Amino acid sequence: MGLRCPVKQWTKVIGLAVLVISVGCSQAVILSHETEQGGVVTYLFKEDRGGPMGSPHRKDALKLIEEKCPFGYTVLKDGEVEGYSSMSGVEGAEGEVSGRRWGIQFRCK
Repeated sequence: MGLRCPVKQWTKVIGLAVLVISVGCSQAVILSHETEQGGVVTYLFKEDRGGPMGSPHRKDALKLIEEKCPFGYTVLKDGEVEGYSSMSGVEGAEGEVSGRRWGIQFRCK
């Protein structure tokens, strides 16, 4: 009986680790072209879901910039960047599925 509790605890730890790893591998927000002074953050958006300013990923992108620049930052440029395309793997679906990305180029203060 004493063995059941440790197994349950390890199951919870492993489940949490899998969750953290899968969330950490998300490509929704990416810090690219990173330098000591700044970089470019890109994030996914959908025009029919609020566009780039209404994207739920925008908050995560700004949080990433704030973590990189704890003393503040200046946005140098922002706009749509090249997204990605992939063929649909769903039977009966036609065409390509496109993802649109918004980029924010910033410099730390």
